[in-house]
Amino acid sequence: MSSLLLLTNALQPSTEVLPALGLLLHNVRVAPAEGPALVDTPGADVILIDGRRDLPQVRSLCQLLRSTGPGCPLVLVVTEGGLAAVTADWGIDDVLLDTAGPAEVEARLRLAMGRQQITSDDSPMEIRNGDLSVDEATYSAKLKGRVLDLTFKEFELIKYLAQHPGRVFTRAQLLQEVWGYDYFGGTRTVDVHVRRLRAKLGVEHESLIGTVRNVGYRFVTPEKVERAADGAKAKAATPRPEGERDSNPVGSPVAPPVEKAAPAEITPKEADVRPAQR
Repeated sequence: MSSLLLLTNALQPSTEVLPALGLLLHNVRVAPAEGPALVDTPGADVILIDGRRDLPQVRSLCQLLRSTGPGCPLVLVVTEGGLAAVTADWGIDDVLLDTAGPAEVEARLRLAMGRQQITSDDSPMEIRNGDLSVDEATYSAKLKGRVLDLTFKEFELIKYLAQHPGRVFTRAQLLQEVWGYDYFGGTRTVDVHVRRLRAKLGVEHESLIGTVRNVGYRFVTPEKVERAADGAKAKAATPRPEGERDSNPVGSPVAPPVEKAAPAEITPKEADVRPAQR
């Protein structure tokens, strides 16, 4: 059994607006067809909107409900003549004729709630990588809590890279995934956006977008960036062993090579003289 909220201004019971409801085991509550009336109204699984009369006002109400996000499906109840006025910009999830039978009403309500559940399960999630967080729902990216001032394509680019950390994408792949098949610009566009993104990330975090020479770009996880930076600092701070130091540092004068003296020549006469005869 589901909880239904019927919005109507008609001074009639719910079974007069949609007679099939009288044959179904749903909990139906009635409220005025006005936006402010929803403030004090408990939540519902499905909102039914009486659209049998005054279609322009009902259309405005549907659009208001969609913009405020009630968190449940919106089903419009209309007469057969009102079907011609309903369009996609009304923001409703489904439409019901006021003469629909119980089986049809039950099926449409069940499908509407099922689609809502699937949509909720697939709702955008926040992508977090170290100090960087990307929120798909609000189209915002933050770095250490600071909101980055990104254009739409810059946001889409960093979101796509952050969704696949470590994976290398060519410029052509990024152009296809972020800009779409119908974009006819060159791959130079990717380089320009990467350069702008790095500038907005700042010197400390620009290495989050790594360049793979002759291939493309990838998102480098913050842990790898920190390990590489710490390793470079440790290597620079560690003194080198005495034997590995340069014997001739750059800039020091180079001593000329020392020539070995040739051995003195010994004459045959001196070689034959014995020490006792001297």
